[in-house]
Amino acid sequence: MSALPELPSLPCEPGAYRWYYADVTAGEHSAVFIFMVGSLFSPRYSVAARRGGLPREHCAVNFALYHRGVRRHWVLSEYPLMEQESPHCLRIGRSTIRYEGGGVRMEVDERTAPWGRPVRARLMLEPMTPLGDEVQLVPGLPHWWQPMAPRSRAWLQVDSEGLEAEGLGYHDTNHGGEQLGARLSGWHWSRTHGEHETVVDYVLPSGVAPVRVTAGAEGLHCERGGGTEVLPTERTAWGLRVPRHLRAGNTVVGEPRLLESSPFYARVEARHAGLDTLGEVADFRRFHSPLIRWMAHFRTRVEGAP
Repeated sequence: MSALPELPSLPCEPGAYRWYYADVTAGEHSAVFIFMVGSLFSPRYSVAARRGGLPREHCAVNFALYHRGVRRHWVLSEYPLMEQESPHCLRIGRSTIRYEGGGVRMEVDERTAPWGRPVRARLMLEPMTPLGDEVQLVPGLPHWWQPMAPRSRAWLQVDSEGLEAEGLGYHDTNHGGEQLGARLSGWHWSRTHGEHETVVDYVLPSGVAPVRVTAGAEGLHCERGGGTEVLPTERTAWGLRVPRHLRAGNTVVGEPRLLESSPFYARVEARHAGLDTLGEVADFRRFHSPLIRWMAHFRTRVEGAP
């Protein structure tokens, strides 16, 4: 086990961002928690950042719960401020992420989008591997990723479902000094839990070597691949290209099941033979089109907007 330090620093400049991501697989359920400062899902920040809007003015909380690959809850709430209660705790609205006791605790107290049903969920992670080093995703561009607790014991509670479950969890953070889509067009990211180790893959735009992290009992190993193999893809109903098969390194896990699908973002899952893969495909250039920004309003609940 590796104790987590203080929360990584928050962004200050227009266009910058930081998010704290966690997911959990617990039996037939999976869940995703994201706390965002300078929200990548915000059509308002997409416009405001070009006019000097600050990331702290566009914060968001995303929570999603899935059962057998079907969404049960979706929360995406945006706020015009956040509060850093201590070096170990960040509050956005009524929801918090805190590093305590060497682990991570995320608490979501929100309402679903767009219908406003109350949702309360908690996730506790106890790291089983060391903290990973920060990785610059594309040489020369201001975008970084850091695996904070890539393989963790996890405890999930969702009050509205009467759900209490244990499983395996994952936690990382991304940050950057400019808007995603300005020069970094997108990526395909995935993490796969196996019996003894977790493999994380970042497949980046053409010509950029992929990043792979392996985390297990013997520690954490990060490598940058020498090749840029092009893997088969297929289009979603929105025309977004997603992998035809999800992989853990060179091991094929299976065909992806779409948990979320939008014109610029897809969340995918595959489980097979003791392997559990959760991933995402993002094309950030698409998000900045006026039509897609308009569509994004319908998946978001905005609090405290002027």
